[in-house]
Amino acid sequence: MIGDLYIVTAPSGAGKTTLVRHLLENDPRIRVSVSHTTRAPRAGERDGFEYHFIGVQDFLDKVGSDDFLEWAQVHGNYYGTSTSGIEAALQAGQDVLLEIDWQGAQQVRRVFPAAIGVFILPPSLGELERRLRGRATDSDETIARRVAAAREEMRHVDEFDYVIINDDLQRALLDLLAVVHASRLRCPVQRRRHSILFATML
Repeated sequence: MIGDLYIVTAPSGAGKTTLVRHLLENDPRIRVSVSHTTRAPRAGERDGFEYHFIGVQDFLDKVGSDDFLEWAQVHGNYYGTSTSGIEAALQAGQDVLLEIDWQGAQQVRRVFPAAIGVFILPPSLGELERRLRGRATDSDETIARRVAAAREEMRHVDEFDYVIINDDLQRALLDLLAVVHASRLRCPVQRRRHSILFATML
């Protein structure tokens, strides 16, 4: 059995992490891939859970060994997804979700063209900036840089299969759950996951 691969992308502050967390709480059949990063852990983050936190040289060594399905430098830090980890989970029939940026999504689609892409949009740039300021973790300069980066990232929205506007968390969560549920009802997926049933009836 082969699982499905989901890519969820959003600019910083759009609410991607919160939506994905609620999705995982509501759907035990899907798990998030834990990426590697060179950025420092934030308060409450644990190595191996939110991210695998590694040094820059260790990260670059993995790049040189072609260990990453995708990798990118974002806001001065490196992020990457382990190829072997994703392949093993999918072959075991596990649905896997990647939280990555648009650059990473492009790289993943070259290897997994059937990956299901979801882009999370904020309701406005003003609301995006308000959310970033509400974190109280970044300087004005960093926030301005993130808003500018968000404009650039959102220009790639047409590269994704689904777009969810996160103006209301509960509604956005229902939309994300609907994407996952609908993707599992596609005929090729149903044939793959219920091969015996199909073989006996068709």
